[in-house]
Amino acid sequence: MTSVTHFVLVHGAWHGSWCWERLVPELVSRGHRATAVDVAFHDGNLSLADHARAVAEDCPDEEFALVGHSLGAAVVPIVAALRPAAAVVMVCGVIPNLEGLPWDDAPEMGRPGIYATVEEPDGSTRWPSRAAATAAFYAQCVPADAAWAFSMLTGLDTRSLWDRPYPLTEWPETRFAAVAAEDDAAITLDYQAQVLPRRLGITPTVMPGDHSPYLSHPAHLAVALGDATS
Repeated sequence: MTSVTHFVLVHGAWHGSWCWERLVPELVSRGHRATAVDVAFHDGNLSLADHARAVAEDCPDEEFALVGHSLGAAVVPIVAALRPAAAVVMVCGVIPNLEGLPWDDAPEMGRPGIYATVEEPDGSTRWPSRAAATAAFYAQCVPADAAWAFSMLTGLDTRSLWDRPYPLTEWPETRFAAVAAEDDAAITLDYQAQVLPRRLGITPTVMPGDHSPYLSHPAHLAVALGDATS
């Protein structure tokens, strides 16, 4: 890869392309390009493969690297199987499992009680308060950023995500890397450190931050992404 990378940024559950707003300028200032895509995790009729196909349509014609945050990390390997990518980077990721579910044969992904969501009549989940969302996602963010992010959150409907085998039976032939945050309450460092070597043969780069380093430590994350794809 060249020193300049076009990053395709894939957000996680409850979030949208807006969540990368602090990170994109940091990438651009380092000479990179970035495309932030929206994933319809609120639509329970769509599978992981459906989401991957939609992301693949938004990928640029030039060489690019895929970045999947949280639940987005389960989508990006499928995208790489559809559109060859120079690299796949999982950030605070829900690590996919070719032989089962992401949480099979693994420690708890999140700290006990951290997912304080409420279920809607249609089966989707939402965050009932800024305090609950901040504890899970934004513990190291400045209060204004945490409040803004909470105001942007949408529902999550997983009906079609985990009711079938993972769409891949083998990993695409690309470079895989991972970034984990020290104080991630939603997808813990312990979870990532244990499952990444077993499933992908890699260990995560560990940086300061919470589950949302693109908001709490965007400059640090931009450097980590550049290092992961250089």
